[in-house]
Amino acid sequence: MKPLYLASGSPRRRELLTQIGVPFSAISAEIDETPLAEELPSAYVERLARGKAEAGRRALACDAAFCVLGADTAVVLDDKILGKPVDEADACAMLMMLSGKEHEVLTAIAVLDGQRCESRVVRSLVRFRPISREEAAAYWASGEPRDKAGGYGIQGLGAVFVAGLNGSYSAVVGLPVCETAELLGHFGIPCWQNLNAQ
Repeated sequence: MKPLYLASGSPRRRELLTQIGVPFSAISAEIDETPLAEELPSAYVERLARGKAEAGRRALACDAAFCVLGADTAVVLDDKILGKPVDEADACAMLMMLSGKEHEVLTAIAVLDGQRCESRVVRSLVRFRPISREEAAAYWASGEPRDKAGGYGIQGLGAVFVAGLNGSYSAVVGLPVCETAELLGHFGIPCWQNLNAQ
């Protein structure tokens, strides 16, 4: 079985991959995440997931047979990508935009083995209840929104804002486990490997 590398610094993606029993090593894969002119959000996240997988493969720089998994998540409102907040004002402005509305969360995954690259984009819809400015400021003060697309984490304190979800919870967290397991299976990497070891 080919070794798997996760090209991501996200602890949430590491937890989700561990949850489905897939052994891996985490590696850093820094790429430019600037959207291209006129680029659709779905094309953007897919390009970044593939770019991270490719950057991870280059960073390892060896001829051995292995796979690299890259992923990227974007929060989208009215076709506009809401990235990670730069400061408190930016974070609070994002939450005010999302307040009382439904938005898209797009997560792309890509698996690369040096011969081929397969990718998927998973779309989920998240509906927020109304949020007050005081709540937005208190949430920023918690520290949680700083490294989160759209300025919130559904798996943490930000869950209190979520009135509804249509789609994949794990994709909103950062790694759609159903589609990831399917894609890894195409490369001969099964999930639940820890069960086989017992």
